[in-house]
Amino acid sequence: MKKVLFSFVAAAVLFTMSINSANAQDYKNAIGGRFGNANGVSFKTALSKGAMLELIGNFRSNSGVTYLNVTGLYEVYNPIKGVEGFNWFYGGGATVGAYKIKHGGGSDIYLSANGVLGLDYKFKGAPINLSLDWIPALQITPDTEFWGGDIGLGVRFTF
Repeated sequence: MKKVLFSFVAAAVLFTMSINSANAQDYKNAIGGRFGNANGVSFKTALSKGAMLELIGNFRSNSGVTYLNVTGLYEVYNPIKGVEGFNWFYGGGATVGAYKIKHGGGSDIYLSANGVLGLDYKFKGAPINLSLDWIPALQITPDTEFWGGDIGLGVRFTF
């Protein structure tokens, strides 16, 4: 996992050095899925030139725990020079959620502060957007702890 994380960060740094100041995102709104550690629904909307708001709703259940959460992220987009429709982005936000430990383990509500770092591609001439992102979190309640996050693939319809 450390090698994957290091590779992702190194790629983002290299892309950072090759950006220019053209328009960043190539769409106004997008809705679809985000697939990773927890699968969910993702909606992005443009806020201003080069910035978007992403809302992610996740649900996960296995033999030990069930949880549901909503994440809101403010993302700043920067184009990658030489590739139309390809951007890298960074930002931050928060998550609020609830979990239940099965078989008498209890339940609680949690809140965390999140970061985000990713790549985003809008296909020219098609209403399809793909993204690959990493969302680490600092859980604030009920206990304070850092979670290294997950890497997710977003597949969205743009409009």
